[in-house]
Amino acid sequence: MSEIVIRGGRVIDPASGLDATRDVRLRDGVVAEIRENVANVGADAEQIDAEGLIVAPGLIDPHVHLREPGQEHKETIATGTMAAVEGGFTTVCCMPNTSPALDSAERIAWINQRAEETGACRVFAVGACTIERQGDELTDFEAMARAGAVAFSDDGDVVEDDAVMADVLKRCREVERVMMQHCQDPKQTVGATMNDGEVSERMGEVGWPRVAEESIIERDVALAREIGARYHVQHLSSGGSVEIIRKARSEGLADTISAEASPHHLHLTDEACEELGSAAKMNPPLRTAADVEAVRLGVADGTISILATDHAPHTADEKALPFAEAPFGIIGLQTALPLYALALIETGLIGWPRLIELMTVNPARLCGLDSLGLGRLTEGGPADVTLIDPSLDWIIDLGDMAGKSHNSPFDGWETTGRAIRTIVGGETRWSL
Repeated sequence: MSEIVIRGGRVIDPASGLDATRDVRLRDGVVAEIRENVANVGADAEQIDAEGLIVAPGLIDPHVHLREPGQEHKETIATGTMAAVEGGFTTVCCMPNTSPALDSAERIAWINQRAEETGACRVFAVGACTIERQGDELTDFEAMARAGAVAFSDDGDVVEDDAVMADVLKRCREVERVMMQHCQDPKQTVGATMNDGEVSERMGEVGWPRVAEESIIERDVALAREIGARYHVQHLSSGGSVEIIRKARSEGLADTISAEASPHHLHLTDEACEELGSAAKMNPPLRTAADVEAVRLGVADGTISILATDHAPHTADEKALPFAEAPFGIIGLQTALPLYALALIETGLIGWPRLIELMTVNPARLCGLDSLGLGRLTEGGPADVTLIDPSLDWIIDLGDMAGKSHNSPFDGWETTGRAIRTIVGGETRWSL
Protein backbone atom coordinates (compact mmCIF):
# COMPACT_ATOMS: atom_id res chain seq x y z
CA MET A 1 0.00 0.00 0.00
CA SER A 2 1.46 3.37 -1.06
CA GLU A 3 0.53 6.37 1.06
CA ILE A 4 1.38 10.07 0.96
CA VAL A 5 0.12 12.60 3.51
CA ILE A 6 0.38 16.26 2.51
CA ARG A 7 0.15 18.38 5.64
CA GLY A 8 -0.89 21.97 6.23
CA GLY A 9 -1.09 23.25 2.67
CA ARG A 10 -3.59 25.67 1.18
CA VAL A 11 -5.89 23.23 -0.59
CA ILE A 12 -7.59 24.89 -3.56
CA ASP A 13 -10.20 22.85 -5.41
CA PRO A 14 -12.22 25.16 -7.68
CA ALA A 15 -14.65 22.36 -8.59
CA SER A 16 -15.96 22.20 -5.01
CA GLY A 17 -15.10 25.73 -3.93
CA LEU A 18 -12.66 24.54 -1.29
CA ASP A 19 -9.93 27.02 -0.37
CA ALA A 20 -8.64 26.24 3.12
CA THR A 21 -5.73 24.84 5.09
CA ARG A 22 -6.10 21.07 5.07
CA ASP A 23 -4.23 17.78 5.21
CA VAL A 24 -4.58 15.48 2.20
CA ARG A 25 -4.04 11.73 2.37
CA LEU A 26 -3.33 9.85 -0.87
CA ARG A 27 -3.55 6.07 -0.71
CA ASP A 28 -3.25 3.54 -3.52
CA GLY A 29 -3.83 6.10 -6.26
CA VAL A 30 -6.91 7.67 -4.68
CA VAL A 31 -7.54 10.75 -2.55
CA ALA A 32 -8.43 9.00 0.70
CA GLU A 33 -8.99 11.99 2.99
CA ILE A 34 -9.10 15.77 2.98
CA ARG A 35 -9.50 17.15 6.49
CA GLU A 36 -7.99 19.55 9.01
CA ASN A 37 -5.88 16.84 10.64
CA VAL A 38 -5.29 13.45 9.09
CA ALA A 39 -4.55 10.93 11.84
CA ASN A 40 -3.51 7.26 12.06
CA VAL A 41 -0.78 7.61 9.48
CA GLY A 42 1.07 4.42 8.66
CA ALA A 43 4.75 4.12 9.53
CA ASP A 44 5.66 3.72 5.86
CA ALA A 45 3.70 6.74 4.67
CA GLU A 46 5.56 9.65 3.10
CA GLN A 47 4.68 12.89 4.86
CA ILE A 48 5.10 16.23 3.08
CA ASP A 49 5.17 19.53 4.93
CA ALA A 50 3.13 21.82 2.67
CA GLU A 51 3.05 24.92 4.85
CA GLY A 52 3.18 27.93 2.53
CA LEU A 53 2.35 25.77 -0.49
CA ILE A 54 -0.77 25.48 -2.64
CA VAL A 55 -2.15 21.95 -2.94
CA ALA A 56 -4.05 21.87 -6.23
CA PRO A 57 -5.69 19.25 -8.42
CA GLY A 58 -3.25 18.01 -11.05
CA LEU A 59 -2.93 20.62 -13.78
CA ILE A 60 -4.38 19.80 -17.21
CA ASP A 61 -3.25 21.11 -20.60
CA PRO A 62 -5.76 20.43 -23.40
CA HIS A 63 -3.48 21.56 -26.22
CA VAL A 64 0.00 20.09 -26.63
CA HIS A 65 2.06 18.66 -29.48
CA LEU A 66 3.93 15.52 -28.47
CA ARG A 67 5.12 14.94 -32.08
CA GLU A 68 4.94 11.14 -31.86
CA PRO A 69 4.45 9.33 -34.20
CA GLY A 70 6.68 10.55 -36.99
CA GLN A 71 8.46 13.60 -35.57
CA GLU A 72 10.39 12.02 -32.73
CA HIS A 73 13.43 14.20 -33.40
CA LYS A 74 11.42 17.08 -31.91
CA GLU A 75 9.62 15.36 -29.02
CA THR A 76 8.16 12.02 -27.95
CA ILE A 77 5.40 11.01 -25.61
CA ALA A 78 8.10 10.07 -23.09
CA THR A 79 10.02 13.36 -23.30
CA GLY A 80 6.93 15.53 -23.69
CA THR A 81 5.26 14.09 -20.61
CA MET A 82 8.48 14.60 -18.63
CA ALA A 83 8.27 18.25 -19.68
CA ALA A 84 4.64 18.22 -18.55
CA VAL A 85 5.28 16.91 -15.05
CA GLU A 86 8.18 19.34 -14.64
CA GLY A 87 5.63 22.09 -15.26
CA GLY A 88 3.10 20.63 -12.81
CA PHE A 89 0.83 18.98 -15.38
CA THR A 90 -0.62 15.57 -14.61
CA THR A 91 -2.74 15.34 -17.78
CA VAL A 92 -2.20 16.52 -21.34
CA CYS A 93 -4.26 16.21 -24.52
CA CYS A 94 -2.14 15.70 -27.65
CA MET A 95 -2.99 17.17 -31.02
CA PRO A 96 -3.45 15.04 -34.18
CA ASN A 97 -0.97 16.78 -36.51
CA THR A 98 1.51 13.92 -36.29
CA SER A 99 2.94 11.85 -39.17
CA PRO A 100 0.69 10.00 -39.83
CA ALA A 101 -2.16 12.06 -38.45
CA LEU A 102 -4.33 10.73 -35.63
CA ASP A 103 -7.26 10.15 -37.97
CA SER A 104 -8.41 6.62 -37.11
CA ALA A 105 -9.42 4.54 -34.12
CA GLU A 106 -6.28 2.45 -34.56
CA ARG A 107 -4.03 5.50 -34.25
CA ILE A 108 -5.92 6.76 -31.20
CA ALA A 109 -5.46 3.32 -29.64
CA TRP A 110 -1.75 3.44 -30.50
CA ILE A 111 -1.38 6.75 -28.63
CA ASN A 112 -3.16 5.25 -25.62
CA GLN A 113 -0.86 2.24 -25.60
CA ARG A 114 2.29 4.28 -26.15
CA ALA A 115 1.34 6.65 -23.34
CA GLU A 116 0.69 3.72 -21.03
CA GLU A 117 4.14 2.35 -21.81
CA THR A 118 6.23 5.53 -21.78
CA GLY A 119 4.22 8.44 -20.38
CA ALA A 120 5.13 10.23 -17.15
CA CYS A 121 1.58 11.62 -16.90
CA ARG A 122 -1.86 10.90 -18.32
CA VAL A 123 -2.22 11.44 -22.07
CA PHE A 124 -5.48 11.71 -24.01
CA ALA A 125 -5.62 11.97 -27.78
CA VAL A 126 -7.50 14.53 -29.85
CA GLY A 127 -8.68 12.98 -33.09
CA ALA A 128 -8.43 14.59 -36.52
CA CYS A 129 -11.64 15.89 -38.07
CA THR A 130 -10.67 14.98 -41.63
CA ILE A 131 -8.55 12.27 -43.23
CA GLU A 132 -4.88 13.27 -43.00
CA ARG A 133 -6.19 16.69 -41.90
CA GLN A 134 -6.76 17.58 -45.55
CA GLY A 135 -10.04 19.34 -44.88
CA ASP A 136 -12.40 17.34 -47.09
CA GLU A 137 -13.24 13.71 -46.17
CA LEU A 138 -14.45 13.28 -42.59
CA THR A 139 -12.90 10.73 -40.27
CA ASP A 140 -14.89 8.10 -38.35
CA PHE A 141 -15.82 10.17 -35.31
CA GLU A 142 -17.77 7.41 -33.62
CA ALA A 143 -14.98 4.85 -33.86
CA MET A 144 -12.37 7.31 -32.63
CA ALA A 145 -14.57 8.42 -29.74
CA ARG A 146 -15.00 4.78 -28.72
CA ALA A 147 -11.21 4.37 -28.92
CA GLY A 148 -10.76 7.27 -26.51
CA ALA A 149 -10.54 10.48 -28.52
CA VAL A 150 -11.58 13.24 -26.11
CA ALA A 151 -12.07 15.97 -28.74
CA PHE A 152 -11.68 16.61 -32.47
CA SER A 153 -9.47 19.10 -34.32
CA ASP A 154 -7.41 19.53 -37.47
CA ASP A 155 -5.04 21.71 -35.42
CA GLY A 156 -2.21 23.10 -37.45
CA ASP A 157 -4.83 23.73 -40.12
CA VAL A 158 -8.34 25.13 -40.11
CA VAL A 159 -11.41 23.24 -41.28
CA GLU A 160 -11.91 25.74 -44.08
CA ASP A 161 -14.90 24.60 -46.13
CA ASP A 162 -18.24 25.79 -44.71
CA ALA A 163 -20.12 22.59 -45.50
CA VAL A 164 -17.37 20.36 -44.13
CA MET A 165 -17.24 22.43 -40.96
CA ALA A 166 -20.99 22.09 -40.52
CA ASP A 167 -20.68 18.31 -40.89
CA VAL A 168 -17.80 18.24 -38.38
CA LEU A 169 -19.90 20.07 -35.81
CA LYS A 170 -22.82 17.70 -36.40
CA ARG A 171 -20.55 14.68 -35.85
CA CYS A 172 -19.11 16.25 -32.70
CA ARG A 173 -22.62 16.82 -31.40
CA GLU A 174 -23.55 13.21 -32.10
CA VAL A 175 -20.53 11.76 -30.26
CA GLU A 176 -20.70 14.40 -27.50
CA ARG A 177 -17.23 15.79 -28.08
CA VAL A 178 -15.98 19.34 -28.49
CA MET A 179 -14.58 20.65 -31.77
CA MET A 180 -11.31 22.56 -31.29
CA GLN A 181 -10.62 24.95 -34.15
CA HIS A 182 -7.34 26.38 -35.42
CA CYS A 183 -8.78 29.70 -36.61
CA GLN A 184 -6.87 30.79 -39.69
CA ASP A 185 -8.36 31.59 -43.06
CA PRO A 186 -5.57 30.35 -45.39
CA LYS A 187 -6.72 32.59 -48.22
CA GLN A 188 -5.81 35.63 -46.11
CA THR A 189 -2.47 34.30 -44.84
CA VAL A 190 -0.68 33.12 -47.98
CA GLY A 191 3.03 33.47 -47.24
CA ALA A 192 2.34 35.27 -43.97
CA THR A 193 4.91 34.91 -41.21
CA MET A 194 3.89 37.42 -38.52
CA ASN A 195 1.33 40.03 -37.47
CA ASP A 196 0.35 42.52 -40.15
CA GLY A 197 1.59 45.90 -38.99
CA GLU A 198 4.47 48.31 -38.64
CA VAL A 199 6.90 45.65 -37.43
CA SER A 200 6.23 43.31 -40.36
CA GLU A 201 6.75 46.24 -42.72
CA ARG A 202 10.09 47.08 -41.10
CA MET A 203 11.18 43.44 -41.25
CA GLY A 204 10.00 42.97 -44.82
CA GLU A 205 7.79 40.03 -43.81
CA VAL A 206 4.34 39.15 -45.16
CA GLY A 207 1.70 40.33 -42.69
CA TRP A 208 -0.95 38.11 -41.09
CA PRO A 209 -4.14 40.14 -40.48
CA ARG A 210 -6.37 39.71 -37.44
CA VAL A 211 -9.39 39.20 -39.68
CA ALA A 212 -7.92 35.86 -40.80
CA GLU A 213 -8.63 34.63 -37.28
CA GLU A 214 -11.73 36.64 -36.52
CA SER A 215 -13.63 35.71 -39.70
CA ILE A 216 -13.28 31.99 -38.99
CA ILE A 217 -14.50 32.45 -35.42
CA GLU A 218 -17.52 34.44 -36.59
CA ARG A 219 -18.45 31.76 -39.13
CA ASP A 220 -17.95 28.94 -36.66
CA VAL A 221 -19.93 30.55 -33.86
CA ALA A 222 -22.86 30.99 -36.24
CA LEU A 223 -22.65 27.34 -37.31
CA ALA A 224 -22.27 26.06 -33.76
CA ARG A 225 -25.25 28.13 -32.65
CA GLU A 226 -27.41 26.70 -35.44
CA ILE A 227 -26.25 23.09 -35.00
CA GLY A 228 -26.09 23.05 -31.21
CA ALA A 229 -22.53 21.75 -31.02
CA ARG A 230 -19.73 22.52 -28.59
CA TYR A 231 -17.02 24.68 -30.16
CA HIS A 232 -13.66 25.80 -28.78
CA VAL A 233 -11.25 28.42 -30.15
CA GLN A 234 -7.62 27.43 -29.81
CA HIS A 235 -4.75 29.86 -29.02
CA LEU A 236 -6.78 33.06 -29.41
CA SER A 237 -4.55 36.03 -30.33
CA SER A 238 -6.68 39.00 -31.39
CA GLY A 239 -8.58 41.52 -29.34
CA GLY A 240 -11.34 41.34 -31.94
CA SER A 241 -11.57 37.59 -31.38
CA VAL A 242 -12.01 38.16 -27.66
CA GLU A 243 -14.94 40.44 -28.36
CA ILE A 244 -16.60 37.90 -30.69
CA ILE A 245 -16.38 35.20 -28.01
CA ARG A 246 -17.53 37.62 -25.30
CA LYS A 247 -20.62 38.49 -27.34
CA ALA A 248 -21.45 34.85 -28.10
CA ARG A 249 -21.14 33.77 -24.49
CA SER A 250 -23.28 36.69 -23.33
CA GLU A 251 -25.99 35.60 -25.75
CA GLY A 252 -26.59 32.27 -24.05
CA LEU A 253 -23.75 30.22 -25.53
CA ALA A 254 -21.47 30.14 -22.48
CA ASP A 255 -21.99 26.38 -22.14
CA THR A 256 -21.11 25.62 -25.76
CA ILE A 257 -18.64 28.29 -26.95
CA SER A 258 -15.23 28.57 -25.29
CA ALA A 259 -11.73 29.84 -25.94
CA GLU A 260 -8.19 29.43 -24.65
CA ALA A 261 -5.17 31.68 -24.27
CA SER A 262 -1.52 30.67 -24.36
CA PRO A 263 1.41 32.09 -22.36
CA HIS A 264 3.04 33.85 -25.32
CA HIS A 265 -0.14 35.72 -26.27
CA LEU A 266 -0.43 36.94 -22.68
CA HIS A 267 3.05 38.45 -22.71
CA LEU A 268 4.68 39.14 -26.06
CA THR A 269 4.04 41.49 -28.96
CA ASP A 270 5.20 41.37 -32.57
CA GLU A 271 8.17 43.50 -31.56
CA ALA A 272 9.66 40.30 -30.09
CA CYS A 273 10.02 39.01 -33.67
CA GLU A 274 12.31 41.93 -34.42
CA GLU A 275 14.28 41.40 -31.21
CA LEU A 276 14.43 37.60 -31.03
CA GLY A 277 13.87 36.40 -34.57
CA SER A 278 12.29 32.99 -35.11
CA ALA A 279 12.22 32.27 -31.36
CA ALA A 280 9.16 34.52 -31.39
CA LYS A 281 7.58 33.16 -34.57
CA MET A 282 4.13 31.84 -33.59
CA ASN A 283 0.93 30.59 -35.17
CA PRO A 284 -1.24 32.54 -34.64
CA PRO A 285 1.29 35.35 -34.56
CA LEU A 286 2.20 37.65 -31.72
CA ARG A 287 0.26 40.85 -32.18
CA THR A 288 0.25 44.26 -30.44
CA ALA A 289 0.21 45.49 -26.85
CA ALA A 290 -3.49 46.26 -27.27
CA ASP A 291 -4.15 42.64 -28.24
CA VAL A 292 -2.15 41.35 -25.27
CA GLU A 293 -4.18 43.56 -22.95
CA ALA A 294 -7.45 42.44 -24.54
CA VAL A 295 -6.55 38.76 -24.12
CA ARG A 296 -5.59 39.34 -20.48
CA LEU A 297 -8.87 41.15 -19.81
CA GLY A 298 -10.72 38.34 -21.58
CA VAL A 299 -9.27 35.91 -19.05
CA ALA A 300 -10.07 38.24 -16.17
CA ASP A 301 -13.75 38.65 -17.08
CA GLY A 302 -14.35 34.98 -17.91
CA THR A 303 -14.59 35.31 -21.69
CA ILE A 304 -11.53 33.07 -21.97
CA SER A 305 -12.14 30.14 -19.65
CA ILE A 306 -9.11 27.93 -20.35
CA LEU A 307 -5.35 28.32 -20.44
CA ALA A 308 -3.39 26.05 -22.77
CA THR A 309 0.26 26.08 -23.79
CA ASP A 310 0.17 24.97 -27.43
CA HIS A 311 3.48 23.27 -26.53
CA ALA A 312 5.20 23.05 -29.94
CA PRO A 313 8.73 21.62 -29.87
CA HIS A 314 11.18 22.21 -32.72
CA THR A 315 14.88 21.49 -32.99
CA ALA A 316 17.51 24.21 -32.65
CA ASP A 317 18.51 23.72 -36.28
CA GLU A 318 14.95 24.23 -37.48
CA LYS A 319 14.52 27.40 -35.47
CA ALA A 320 17.91 28.68 -36.68
CA LEU A 321 16.62 28.95 -40.25
CA PRO A 322 15.86 32.42 -41.68
CA PHE A 323 12.68 33.89 -40.18
CA ALA A 324 10.46 33.20 -43.20
CA GLU A 325 11.60 29.55 -43.35
CA ALA A 326 11.66 28.67 -39.66
CA PRO A 327 8.71 26.74 -38.20
CA PHE A 328 6.05 28.36 -36.06
CA GLY A 329 5.75 27.65 -32.35
CA ILE A 330 7.46 27.38 -28.99
CA ILE A 331 7.56 24.96 -26.07
CA GLY A 332 5.35 25.82 -23.12
CA LEU A 333 4.70 23.02 -20.64
CA GLN A 334 7.77 23.58 -18.48
CA THR A 335 7.28 27.34 -18.05
CA ALA A 336 3.52 27.92 -18.32
CA LEU A 337 2.51 28.17 -14.66
CA PRO A 338 4.93 30.94 -13.64
CA LEU A 339 4.26 32.83 -16.88
CA TYR A 340 0.50 32.70 -16.27
CA ALA A 341 1.11 33.93 -12.72
CA LEU A 342 3.28 36.76 -14.01
CA ALA A 343 0.68 37.91 -16.56
CA LEU A 344 -2.46 37.44 -14.50
CA ILE A 345 -1.79 37.20 -10.77
CA GLU A 346 1.05 39.66 -10.36
CA THR A 347 -0.93 42.20 -12.40
CA GLY A 348 -3.89 41.81 -10.02
CA LEU A 349 -6.28 40.57 -12.69
CA ILE A 350 -7.08 37.25 -10.98
CA GLY A 351 -6.05 35.25 -7.91
CA TRP A 352 -4.68 31.74 -7.46
CA PRO A 353 -8.11 30.04 -7.19
CA ARG A 354 -9.14 31.42 -10.56
CA LEU A 355 -5.81 30.51 -12.17
CA ILE A 356 -6.12 26.95 -10.90
CA GLU A 357 -9.70 26.78 -12.23
CA LEU A 358 -8.43 27.78 -15.68
CA MET A 359 -5.85 24.97 -15.54
CA THR A 360 -7.85 22.14 -13.94
CA VAL A 361 -11.63 21.83 -13.81
CA ASN A 362 -12.32 23.95 -16.90
CA PRO A 363 -10.09 21.99 -19.30
CA ALA A 364 -11.33 18.78 -17.69
CA ARG A 365 -14.91 19.71 -18.52
CA LEU A 366 -13.94 20.79 -22.03
CA CYS A 367 -12.58 17.34 -22.84
CA GLY A 368 -14.97 15.26 -20.73
CA LEU A 369 -12.23 14.33 -18.27
CA ASP A 370 -14.32 15.44 -15.31
CA SER A 371 -16.28 12.20 -15.76
CA LEU A 372 -13.04 10.42 -14.78
CA GLY A 373 -12.67 12.58 -11.69
CA LEU A 374 -9.81 14.59 -13.20
CA GLY A 375 -9.50 18.32 -12.67
CA ARG A 376 -10.69 18.19 -9.08
CA LEU A 377 -9.35 17.24 -5.66
CA THR A 378 -12.03 15.32 -3.82
CA GLU A 379 -12.18 12.26 -1.62
CA GLY A 380 -12.46 9.11 -3.70
CA GLY A 381 -11.07 10.80 -6.78
CA PRO A 382 -7.76 10.19 -8.60
CA ALA A 383 -4.67 11.11 -6.60
CA ASP A 384 -3.41 13.65 -9.14
CA VAL A 385 -1.94 16.58 -7.20
CA THR A 386 0.26 19.55 -8.03
CA LEU A 387 2.14 21.26 -5.21
CA ILE A 388 2.86 24.91 -5.99
CA ASP A 389 5.14 27.31 -4.18
CA PRO A 390 3.51 30.68 -4.99
CA SER A 391 6.46 32.67 -3.62
CA LEU A 392 9.32 30.76 -5.23
CA ASP A 393 11.48 32.97 -7.42
CA TRP A 394 12.71 31.26 -10.58
CA ILE A 395 14.82 32.47 -13.48
CA ILE A 396 13.80 30.42 -16.51
CA ASP A 397 16.79 28.44 -17.81
CA LEU A 398 16.09 26.65 -21.06
CA GLY A 399 19.26 24.61 -20.72
CA ASP A 400 18.08 23.03 -17.48
CA MET A 401 14.66 21.58 -18.21
CA ALA A 402 13.05 18.39 -19.46
CA GLY A 403 11.96 17.81 -23.05
CA LYS A 404 13.81 17.22 -26.30
CA SER A 405 13.48 20.75 -27.67
CA HIS A 406 14.07 24.09 -25.98
CA ASN A 407 12.68 26.61 -28.45
CA SER A 408 11.35 29.47 -26.34
CA PRO A 409 11.71 33.26 -26.14
CA PHE A 410 11.41 33.21 -22.33
CA ASP A 411 14.96 32.18 -21.47
CA GLY A 412 16.25 34.29 -18.59
CA TRP A 413 12.85 35.67 -17.56
CA GLU A 414 12.44 36.28 -13.83
CA THR A 415 9.25 34.71 -12.47
CA THR A 416 7.60 33.95 -9.14
CA GLY A 417 5.55 30.84 -8.41
CA ARG A 418 6.34 27.34 -9.62
CA ALA A 419 5.18 23.75 -9.30
CA ILE A 420 7.59 21.93 -6.99
CA ARG A 421 6.07 18.44 -6.99
CA THR A 422 3.81 16.59 -9.43
CA ILE A 423 1.92 13.52 -8.24
CA VAL A 424 0.13 11.31 -10.77
CA GLY A 425 -2.06 8.48 -9.52
CA GLY A 426 -0.52 8.75 -6.06
CA GLU A 427 3.09 8.53 -7.34
CA THR A 428 5.53 11.44 -7.41
CA ARG A 429 6.59 11.81 -11.03
CA TRP A 430 8.66 14.97 -10.55
CA SER A 431 9.89 17.13 -7.68
CA LEU A 432 12.15 20.12 -7.45
